[in-house]
Amino acid sequence: MLTGQKLVPQHFSIAHYRSGDTSEMARFVGTKVEFGADKDEFALNADARALPLIHSDPYLNDLLLKYCEAALADRRGNVSQLRTKVENAISSLLPHGRVLVEDVARSLGMSERTLARKLSDEGLNFTQILQQLRRDLAVRYLDDRKLHVSKIAWLLGFHEVSAFTHAFKRWTGKTPREMRTAGAY
Repeated sequence: MLTGQKLVPQHFSIAHYRSGDTSEMARFVGTKVEFGADKDEFALNADARALPLIHSDPYLNDLLLKYCEAALADRRGNVSQLRTKVENAISSLLPHGRVLVEDVARSLGMSERTLARKLSDEGLNFTQILQQLRRDLAVRYLDDRKLHVSKIAWLLGFHEVSAFTHAFKRWTGKTPREMRTAGAY
């Protein structure tokens, strides 16, 4: 759908288990589907990178780049390299709504225990990094009044706007709407 062409993955894997007949899924995808894999993943031929996206959202892409660059600029001097790697790994998982420490550790090529130990050595922990990143991004996203609160909630991995609102109030003492109304960033 993104390219207007039928692309058949080289492989396709899904983390959840499924028993029974999976032929309909394989028919839909165009290749065998592996269930119970370590992670959700599919691979396309390298040529697919050159295909234009017919429904791309340049506004959202520019917005996300702007916020990420601003966040990096604010933190460059005092953030450890490990924290930056963890935040980058978290950022790609946020819109999927499921940020697990084991997935982040695996993406960084280490065990969950090793990641926890390395973070602890720097006086950090995974939950703090996740919550601070979500908070920082939320404040930046709210600065753009064109970005609806429901979209911000989705970008930060919340399934419900109410969950985002509750978390934001815990972080800042204000609801997202109150923060926008006050203009206090």
